Amino acid sequence: MGLFKKFVNQTRKPEGVLGKMMISGMNSGHAKLADWGMTHLKGIVPSNIAELGCGGGRNTAELLKRYPQAKVTALDYSALSVEKTKDYNKDMIATGRCTVIRGNVAELPFEDGTFDLATAFETVYFWPGLKQCFSEVYRVLKPEGSFMICNESDGADETGLKYEKIIDGMKCYTVDELFAALTEAGFTEMKADCYEGKPWITVTARK
Repeated sequence: MGLFKKFVNQTRKPEGVLGKMMISGMNSGHAKLADWGMTHLKGIVPSNIAELGCGGGRNTAELLKRYPQAKVTALDYSALSVEKTKDYNKDMIATGRCTVIRGNVAELPFEDGTFDLATAFETVYFWPGLKQCFSEVYRVLKPEGSFMICNESDGADETGLKYEKIIDGMKCYTVDELFAALTEAGFTEMKADCYEGKPWITVTARK
């Protein structure tokens, strides 16, 4: 495996030196996408948020800023991502507003009906089976809770499909595919928004 392929494969589960480089790039490279995604949370005033696939921790910090009344639990299955997110949000962890844990979205370590909002930025590409993972998100949300997915790829763009071929386990989903999996998991009131001029998508759904 060439160096470039080794590096881009770190997007799935960052590890080692290359993983540290990838995480740093995630925090800066995905900021505009994530901030755009968060603009679609209008009208939602959560008190308890799950940030699933927290990467380098930057989006966790933004959610804490946007919702000063809320607590955020950030989860990732990469030990390196958990370490980075803890460091990035150490002040909020100290105040008790932020918790960072290692876990798998296919078997979330939370009680039923725990969260008002769950977010997934640039991560569902790597989730091990959307039906199972989305069903887990549905389970841990409170009634009327919301789930937001924000992706750089709309499942049909040339760049996304290129990376899908070289990153192990990556799958770029179309809006229709996401809607189908969300519906199967029990979600309703689904909505998709596209960024003009880019293949970015934000999908929101309600329990």
